[in-house]
Amino acid sequence: MPVANAQGATQPVRNEYVLGSGDVIRVTVYQNPDLTLETRVSEAGVISYPLLGSVKAGGLSVTQIENRIAEGLRTGNFVKQPQVTVLVVQVRGNQVSVLGQVNKPGRYPLEVADSKLSDVLAVAGGIAPSGADVVTVVGTRGGQPFRAEIDLARSVGQARANGDIQIVNGDVVWIDRAPMVYIYGEVQRAGAFRLERGMTVMQALATGGGLTLRGTEKGLRVHRRGADGKVQILQPQMDEALRDGDVVYVKESLF
Repeated sequence: MPVANAQGATQPVRNEYVLGSGDVIRVTVYQNPDLTLETRVSEAGVISYPLLGSVKAGGLSVTQIENRIAEGLRTGNFVKQPQVTVLVVQVRGNQVSVLGQVNKPGRYPLEVADSKLSDVLAVAGGIAPSGADVVTVVGTRGGQPFRAEIDLARSVGQARANGDIQIVNGDVVWIDRAPMVYIYGEVQRAGAFRLERGMTVMQALATGGGLTLRGTEKGLRVHRRGADGKVQILQPQMDEALRDGDVVYVKESLF
């Protein structure tokens, strides 16, 4: 159901958090302080509540568990018109692992039911400068193994559903290192550089500050490792695209 924001426009309400094993909740009943309870959802997905015994909580939203406890108190004639409030104190049941080239890798709680990939990456501090544009998500969906590779660069500007997938409990989000190209020899700034998408030999040399006075384009070579592991030495055109791991070497001019 949409709600109005301060400007009068409407936006959808995010789905409620779904309780999972390990979550800690606090239950309060209006004007019944003796029924206040802070408890952890067991591995079986239940809590033990005064007067009601075992109450299923795992897999239920906060509103659903509030209604279930209120119904139990009412039908058992314990409280006439119970007003039950449930607060999630600690989120432990629904978590995602964010690993690889992010600024704060670790395990994070999914605090809402429809957490998106962008939400999770933001909590992990965003992708590090050394991170690739492609994010891999591994988990299960419908009891079956699930794997998705999301190209963040291409998904920008597209519909949210195309690239900003939903993250669920147990998912692992992996960000590999960015592809690199290595430049050395007669260039102004030798070293390792991020290989931007479609980067050509000329663009790579520009990234390295260009040739020195002793450098020559005729002496330019690219060392590239093939699928068999052997290194090939190529004499590329300036507009030729480079590949991950390429080593660009600029020889010194003899004249």
